[in-house]
Amino acid sequence: MEFSKNLKMAERLATAVKEMGGTAYYVGGFVRDHLLGRTSKDIDVEVHGITPAQLEGILDTLGERQMFGASFGIYNLRHYDIDIAMPRKERKTGERHKDFRCEIDPFCGTMNAAIRRDFTFNAMMQDVLTGEVIDHFGGQADLRNGIIRHVNPESFAEDALRVLRAAQFAARFDFVVAPETMNLCSRMDLSALAGERIQEEMVKALMKAEKPSIFFEILREMGQLDIWFKELKALIGIPQSPKYHPEGDAWQHTMLVLNGAASLRSGAGKPLPFMLSALLHDCGKPVSTTTDENGKIHSIGHETKGVPLALAFLERIKMDKQTEQYVLNMVRLHMKPNLLPVQSAKAKSYMKMMDESVLPEDLLLLARADRIGQMADMAAYEPTEQQLRDMLKRYREVIQKEREVTGKDLMNAGFKPGPQFSVILGYAHKLWLAGIPYQNALVKTISYARKQQK
Repeated sequence: MEFSKNLKMAERLATAVKEMGGTAYYVGGFVRDHLLGRTSKDIDVEVHGITPAQLEGILDTLGERQMFGASFGIYNLRHYDIDIAMPRKERKTGERHKDFRCEIDPFCGTMNAAIRRDFTFNAMMQDVLTGEVIDHFGGQADLRNGIIRHVNPESFAEDALRVLRAAQFAARFDFVVAPETMNLCSRMDLSALAGERIQEEMVKALMKAEKPSIFFEILREMGQLDIWFKELKALIGIPQSPKYHPEGDAWQHTMLVLNGAASLRSGAGKPLPFMLSALLHDCGKPVSTTTDENGKIHSIGHETKGVPLALAFLERIKMDKQTEQYVLNMVRLHMKPNLLPVQSAKAKSYMKMMDESVLPEDLLLLARADRIGQMADMAAYEPTEQQLRDMLKRYREVIQKEREVTGKDLMNAGFKPGPQFSVILGYAHKLWLAGIPYQNALVKTISYARKQQK
């Protein structure tokens, strides 16, 4: 309904523009997605052949005009999700992503307007009223052939973010990047980009692609992992035990885990943090992997050694603190779900793991993705997974059923807060996890507290 409302408004705008001698075109991703048979929520309209004052007058007759990005001349109408702009010329003035000087030029023509865009399939324009597609650079052919190709080498090279955009489009659409575009991207400097912009493009690949690994594989082929993704680059060539990892090195494993996680992300409680956890779960292997005298490969403690490395990555791309906490928790615990069954661990070990996890359901999903990344027989994994689900169910039943002894309970029993309180409450917490009824747990905790005070 909302999408239809926006399209109707775009047509009303185009009709008014035509009456003044101009033309309104759909541009960018809207045209690309339309030709791919996909519905795009982003409706971008570019208005040619009238002045900015005339466009503003039209918008004022259609609704409540708003303007943002004054130097870019971008408008919208309140209560409508349409970006309305006029063609512009851009000139690079510095090294940062925002360092451009823009000049509005509504009479520059479609060729000059399209040449500033990044890829041929994003440079197409479609007349809002007639549906005619204006394609100066072969975007339709590249779209049919699944090719990502830059429009203009001079203007393309002025915006380093386009390197990331090429990789994320390749991942989202399962397209190939043209050799000349790969070559151009490999020579571009990404160091001046902001972490938030890196995050934005990477998130699109993680959340929209069936195989997010393509994003990182393309960047690897371009030689563009060094600055922003060095923790991942370090995984390349790190050996793993062939017995448990027939898939190859730590990089190959991580890429397979990432794709496995993508197949599971719709079931995750926190889909994006879940995907980041899959990406970073083994980043400690480069600093922990050793080979013993018998030629066996070990990565002892990589889950804990990976925590500061994962944090460095997340901080570099400006992830929020809540996401950081989730991912670091998952990295630290990711080995446990598949390790405890092998160790024939007791129920209390499972309960402790579930209790330490920020989101146990997601931890079990990550464990499944990890097994996918080992090219495991997933049918054979089902008993292990069922055991984990049973333990999770038991954990949920315990924490929902039993009340936990608290500091207030201890104070009501006559104990004063002090250094020993945390030790005593830790003991009470273990009783709670073990499913000890509240009254029994309270008696045991009080008895333990008295011993601690002697």
